[in-house]
Amino acid sequence: MKIIILGAGQVGSSVAANLCSEANDITVVDSNPLCLQALQDRLDLRTIHGIASLPRTLALAGAQDADMIIAVTNSDETNMVACQVAYTLFHTPTKIARVRHVDYLRHAELFNAESFPIDVLISPEQQVTDYIQRLIEFPGALQVLDFAAGRVQLVAVKAFLGGPLVGQPLRALPERMPGVETRVVAIYRQGRAIIPEGDTLIEPDDDVFFIAAPKYIRAVMQVLRKLDQPNKRVIIAGGGNIGKRLATALESDYRVKILEAQADRARAISEELRSTTVLVGDAADEELLLEENIDDTDVFCSLTNDDEANIISAMLAKRLGARTVMALINRAAYVDLVQQDIIDIAISPQQATIGTVLAHVRRGDVVVVHSLRRGAAEAIEAIAHGDRNSSKVVGRRIDQIKLPPGTTIGAVVRGDQVIMVHHDTVMEAEDHVILVVTDKKHVRDVEHLFQVGVTFF
Repeated sequence: MKIIILGAGQVGSSVAANLCSEANDITVVDSNPLCLQALQDRLDLRTIHGIASLPRTLALAGAQDADMIIAVTNSDETNMVACQVAYTLFHTPTKIARVRHVDYLRHAELFNAESFPIDVLISPEQQVTDYIQRLIEFPGALQVLDFAAGRVQLVAVKAFLGGPLVGQPLRALPERMPGVETRVVAIYRQGRAIIPEGDTLIEPDDDVFFIAAPKYIRAVMQVLRKLDQPNKRVIIAGGGNIGKRLATALESDYRVKILEAQADRARAISEELRSTTVLVGDAADEELLLEENIDDTDVFCSLTNDDEANIISAMLAKRLGARTVMALINRAAYVDLVQQDIIDIAISPQQATIGTVLAHVRRGDVVVVHSLRRGAAEAIEAIAHGDRNSSKVVGRRIDQIKLPPGTTIGAVVRGDQVIMVHHDTVMEAEDHVILVVTDKKHVRDVEHLFQVGVTFF
């Protein structure tokens, strides 16, 4: 696929790295030659120096025969205009744009063929906010991801010594939880993926990924680890776009405080929020954290624009007694350094965003993609089409489908029904199939499974 990425910042670089690894023809456009050179030094792609929204720049980038344009510059307006130019002058089939300002997002009618012809809107701040909100809703979870419009969730937890299922084979799961529908789809042990079978034992410190309907999530977590008390008190370090959005989403159900270093910004957001307490101060100020009862805080979220400040303040909050600490971290190398050993959850905006793009790059009818394990694995929701003659999955039992290595089908959503699959589950046309692929190099094989043969037409 020929793809043009506008913007070589954190998001654009992350998208480029993901797509280059899948043998796409990638061109990156940016006005900063140093950013472009850094990308070209480490990735097999083409770069164009120029203003992303100009017709001349897009023409140089090859927009006339591009399959997709992904506009992720730091300017909403540049992204929107670039998509308009790509649509009007070059008839680019798929246009994806990052739009961050809430005022634009409130007016969905702006984004259509008559106004700004954008096919997919990316709002990293909103995606990160939703992601953190789900983690706060399920204390102890490392990841909580939605499929089938929220009817199914994939949850990652660390198994603790003393959990009722720890040391037991997976086939014991139904006996431990009669009436609870769930399926373990992947286990990571010391960084290595294990494909779960009935006789697979769960060991302490395993990262266990399971699928269930939202109503069963807490019950499954309880057999893998000591269930944490519900979260009530949240402190947010940083009153920027994400911090303010998170406070807005949480303040009706939790006791929320924001620590903001800039007095004018603190004053502005305090006037917009209803019940959140907004304080002026440095989140790495030990005395301030103690005054605000950090030792009685359930969740501390460090969400400033500075990775190092986020890591330091989260480490300090953990040492002073916060139960769970999260830090927003842009640099992938930092995520690997601090995840779990130093802080509880490292949040990568790029990983939260990349799935939206990948869902539109994937072949076959793939509707949702979530990146797992910092991009090494993926969770995919694909729709099965056709019949037994034209499809490799429809009309077949699960044990008859030739799944690529490291791939597990966890659940099928059929209309309003959520089905946890077993070996004899038969796939039907229009089923939404939830899969986990532990080795990303096999994603192409999964796509081929869900492509329909010509006899279907």
